[in-house]
Amino acid sequence: MIIPLNGWAAGERKFHSHAGIEFFHTFDNTEILDANVQVEVTVRKEAMRKVEAVLHLQGTVTVPCDRCLEPLVLPVDAKPSFSIRFDAPETDLSEDGKEILQLSTTDADLDLSQAVYDYILLSLPLQKVHPEGECNADTIRFLGHQERIDEEAGAQQANSPFAALKGLF
Repeated sequence: MIIPLNGWAAGERKFHSHAGIEFFHTFDNTEILDANVQVEVTVRKEAMRKVEAVLHLQGTVTVPCDRCLEPLVLPVDAKPSFSIRFDAPETDLSEDGKEILQLSTTDADLDLSQAVYDYILLSLPLQKVHPEGECNADTIRFLGHQERIDEEAGAQQANSPFAALKGLF
């Protein structure tokens, strides 16, 4: 995901790439089981010191379901934008609310690999589970059985003569 910044005049250029499972392996990510994300980068160069980039990440990633651990395919659709500054003082946001990427004046290329990786992961939901009824039935049966075992153990503890002492503290 390296974009050359030198050697072209002011204007807009588009770059296309693909983030597959190999891309995630370079970051030692073992939670992504498979990936098929198309990456489109639109770079607008207005002057030597003013460059803006817009990423469009669209596709799918496969992760283990948090409930049944079976593969779960999740959509990815994100469109972050960046202002690229050369040797500018460190700030979090520019005046237009875009994230700022700091580069040295000697940098000839813009490496967006980390940004692509981060925004793909940020586009995923916090809880990654199949829709209701689509999880592995055997695992769900086991989980339900385990819950019943826990309930039975709790009922046995409630019948204990020492259960009344639990509320003292």
